[in-house]
Amino acid sequence: MNVKKRLLDGARMNRAIRRMAIEVVEKNRGIEDLIIVGIRSRGVPIGERMAKEIGEMEGTPVPFGILDITLYRDDLTTIAANPVVKPTKLPEPIDDKIVVLVDDVLYTGRTVRAALDALIDFGRPKKVMLAVLVDRGHRELPIHADVIGKTVPTDANEVIKVKLVETDDEDEVLIMEK
Repeated sequence: MNVKKRLLDGARMNRAIRRMAIEVVEKNRGIEDLIIVGIRSRGVPIGERMAKEIGEMEGTPVPFGILDITLYRDDLTTIAANPVVKPTKLPEPIDDKIVVLVDDVLYTGRTVRAALDALIDFGRPKKVMLAVLVDRGHRELPIHADVIGKTVPTDANEVIKVKLVETDDEDEVLIMEK
């Protein structure tokens, strides 16, 4: 695959995540009952950064959790013969909480569907919001993000690659061409 375009560098990614954090606080009129939950794998560091931003803005730490959706995927048999399931770690019960699911890219909506199924196994939130760094369109399910860092219309032959310092030693978002 070839790099077609750089959408975000590190500084612009950090600004987008900061804006997302502000929007989450504004849409919920504060942080009462708020829990940020990153979807493995790249939703985790983005969610951690959002939780940190919110905590710094509000002067109070925001609970942060990690959700593994491996066993809830509808393409499980096509991705690996022996899928690796990592632990889900929620900081507290989610009943009657506002849960903000965080992921890197929103594409077909299938990851979010799996995340909702997994989340409901842990309780009944008051509200679930979706925050994504990049929304690239091409939905196959009726799912939309409540908070979006950047909306980028893409072609079917393009791929969005999110690189994060925590996993890739640098921050950037690229459009790759097959």
